Formats: sequence, structure tokens, C-alpha cells
Amino acid sequence: MKELTLTAKPARQCSHLRLEYAVPTKKKKKPAAKAKPVKKRWHLYVLLCKDGTLYCGITNDLTRRIAQHNAGKGARYTRGRGPLTLLRSWPQKSQSTALRAEISFKKLSRSAKDAHLAA
Repeated sequence: MKELTLTAKPARQCSHLRLEYAVPTKKKKKPAAKAKPVKKRWHLYVLLCKDGTLYCGITNDLTRRIAQHNAGKGARYTRGRGPLTLLRSWPQKSQSTALRAEISFKKLSRSAKDAHLAA
């Protein structure tokens, strides 16, 4: 038969029973909940490249993303085609709707894209 020993510290001895028992320790308090960061809205954006072509993409931080494109750190397509000009952006409810809008915009012909941008 295995012998049961308590390893929790600190241990005290009860004088009248001669048994060791563990002293309960205080529970640690959980840190206060941090405030949730503000969710950024997703955007569908269209850029005009220096060579006259259009680039369409999505982001949740539009100014950062355009700066990345202009610095040559954005999409491979836009590297070497700068400076880039933001033609238009549309706020979207979620990343999912932004992706769907991007796909539908990319399926349009160039003339349909230009008409959509003018509206």
C-alpha cells in the first residue's frame, strides 16, 4: 500500500493528533480586465498607379497601408509603380464583406471600374 504524504507548504503539526496538514494559501487575485481595443473598420480601396493601372485591396488601417504601398513595402504589384494615388475607399462591415467586395470589384471590366469609381 502506498504511503500518502502532503507536499504543500507550509505544513504544521497538530499536537493532539500528530498529523501533518497543509495550511490553505490565499488565492491570487486575477489582474483587472484590460479595456478592449477599438475595432478598426475594414476598407476596400482603389489606388491609381503611375502607369495608369488600378490596384484594389482591403485593409483595416487605410493610412498605414497606403504608406506601405508608397514605400515599396506593400503588394508586389504596386512596387515600382509609384507614386500611388488613392482614388476611392469604401468602409465595410467586416473582413468577410470586404473580401467579397474586392472580388466583385476585380471581376469588373476597366470601363465598369471607372464608372463605379466616378459614382
